[in-house]
Amino acid sequence: QVQLVESGGGLVQFGGSLRLSCVVSGDIFRINDMGWYRQAPGKQRELVATVSSDGSTNYADSVKGRFTISRDNAKNMVYLQMNSLKPEDTAVYYCNAEVRRLWGARYDDYWGQGTQVTVSS
Repeated sequence: QVQLVESGGGLVQFGGSLRLSCVVSGDIFRINDMGWYRQAPGKQRELVATVSSDGSTNYADSVKGRFTISRDNAKNMVYLQMNSLKPEDTAVYYCNAEVRRLWGARYDDYWGQGTQVTVSS
């Protein structure tokens, strides 16, 4: 089994900061891309940021310059530093990882349970 557990969400005022963390555990052979997605009420889940195994990053236009994604391969963790938060950033944030399990032959997508981020105006 593979589990992803997020932490770090909460309530913050406009312009504030939060740091999300996600740890991947289980029978892991290797992790490829890791990322953060979010889903606001009544909207589809959308990509926030991704980071590849070699550290290459990709961001949604709406968060460029405000959010920073990083990972610690030794700890199987991915982080999302969120600065200059806006009310439109309010959503449930989900961690995602492409994982190849021990004795497995392919990479599969795994998701965390989500953590709520609420930005008040």
